[in-house]
Amino acid sequence: MVFTPQPGEQYTVRRKIFSFLGASFHVYDDEGGVVAFCRQKAFRLREDIRLYTDESKTEELLTMKTRSVLDFGATYDIALPSGEVIGSLRRKGLRSLVRDSWLIYGPDGQELATLEEESSMLAILRRVHEVFAFLSPQKFEVVSHDGQHIATLRSHFNPFVYRLGIAIHADHEELDELIVIAAGCLIAAIEGRQG
Repeated sequence: MVFTPQPGEQYTVRRKIFSFLGASFHVYDDEGGVVAFCRQKAFRLREDIRLYTDESKTEELLTMKTRSVLDFGATYDIALPSGEVIGSLRRKGLRSLVRDSWLIYGPDGQELATLEEESSMLAILRRVHEVFAFLSPQKFEVVSHDGQHIATLRSHFNPFVYRLGIAIHADHEELDELIVIAAGCLIAAIEGRQG
């Protein structure tokens, strides 16, 4: 079964509790069914995160790889199993120290949208002390350059297992919805390293 997210759908990215050598995540639909399995490979100089149809890892949906080694403002190319790049995500390096901020590009390299943490003040407080992360979990908005609200990503309060909700609100003709799911998996992987 090929996973094709659509506007109006909701998903949850949930960290697998016990994962040997690298992080693993399940992607659930709004009915609680597993629609994808995400695996972050350990001990890589260049980040390598893969999304599969299930935990058997027999059918790959997409890959997320950095373009360079140990890049603070890394660009992650998102590609289908055929090798076709459907887009990329670039973290705004220094700006993301205060407030997570990403740029979303189409397959041709054209900037399509931003993915940004909701509030600078809350973002700073979350980084100062963990209690603020529990009181006010992270929330991200995906907004196109013409102001269209495409998706919302929101972490859920759970001290034991990281969970990130994804709600796709609108269709954008140039932005593949798989990029929004990839962004959720990428944020979950990075948050797992930082948190």
